Amino acid sequence: MPVITCIEDLRRIHARRAPRMFYDYAESGSWTEQTFQENTTDFSKIRLRQRVAVDMTDRSTRSTMIGEDVAMPVALAPVGLTGMQHADGEILAARAAEGFGVPFTLSTMSICSIEDVAAHTTKPFWFQLYVMKDEDFVRRIIERAKAANCSALVVTLDLQILGQRHKDLKNGLSAPPKLTLPTLVNLATKWRWGLGMLGTKRRFFGNIVGHAKGVGDASSLSSWTAEQFDPQLDWGKIEKLRDMWGGKLILKGILDAEDARMALRVGADAIVVSNHGGRQLDGAMSAIRMLPSIIEAVGDKVEVHFDSGIRSGQDVLKALAQGARGTYIGRAFVYGLGAMGQAGVTRALEVIHRELDVTMALCGERDIHNLGRHNLILPQGYDDPTTVI
Repeated sequence: MPVITCIEDLRRIHARRAPRMFYDYAESGSWTEQTFQENTTDFSKIRLRQRVAVDMTDRSTRSTMIGEDVAMPVALAPVGLTGMQHADGEILAARAAEGFGVPFTLSTMSICSIEDVAAHTTKPFWFQLYVMKDEDFVRRIIERAKAANCSALVVTLDLQILGQRHKDLKNGLSAPPKLTLPTLVNLATKWRWGLGMLGTKRRFFGNIVGHAKGVGDASSLSSWTAEQFDPQLDWGKIEKLRDMWGGKLILKGILDAEDARMALRVGADAIVVSNHGGRQLDGAMSAIRMLPSIIEAVGDKVEVHFDSGIRSGQDVLKALAQGARGTYIGRAFVYGLGAMGQAGVTRALEVIHRELDVTMALCGERDIHNLGRHNLILPQGYDDPTTVI
């Protein structure tokens, strides 16, 4: 068993063990990948204020997200194709999250279905919805999420039009993989992954195949997904989805203060400041740079969560200290899953929790709710969304 000290250790193992097309799917952004890269590098521009001679016993990272108790304010973000990073990936990640005491969010574009995950877990999880043109499919998948006792609906707002990711196009990304010669050569070196996939029946988009009209196999699936993301999604449709769901609603993909205020008006229980991990609008500001202006715009009128660029517990602390009530990790847990399955996801959570706890202590705080801007040193202009630094 390798010694895992940081998320980067898991990333390196993931790169060795997962097929190239699925590793690239996780580790890529759109176009030039500027926003993808700045999501992480902009965290490094924030410095921490060290404090000493403070009693550091009885520290606590426990909190709540949308009223649910969490061991730390970190949820597993919705990530498509998770079940192709490792066999039964969504089930394994959900189990790891449940065991650790943090929320798990299942993607519409998951390999394991809503029903699969519900059957293999004991606590409610969150379900992420991509709004499709097929309104009957949307209605039925919301009903399926209700039947599975999902405790929140996370509606992704920033994928009406699919951003171009060069690596995915060059790799011919699909589920299951297209068996081109380069893919076959790469798969031949990933025997551990291959054995896992041979041992599972879950190799397609489980929430779609057999549920969407006219989609009964892989050949019909690709054409359906290419045409289905709804470019007409607007705030009126979001209000209808809210009423259809009737439970806790989280709106993901907010990167502008005005959109945050609109999300507040339609009755969101929480918003997620996110640029889809740099996978949509390349050239947009990093999520962490936009967080302060969005916090200022909505104050405590809606719970503000944060996503995009977190690779450590220190990143979590920096987001919380700027006012976020919760954070999400996507790539960080996928690295763990691709590296070591469920144990790898648990290890990713352990790494982030330890970094968060130790950093909080060295900043002179014992309770995660006491974190604030007083714990940070920001460069001039950092919290001005109109300034590039």
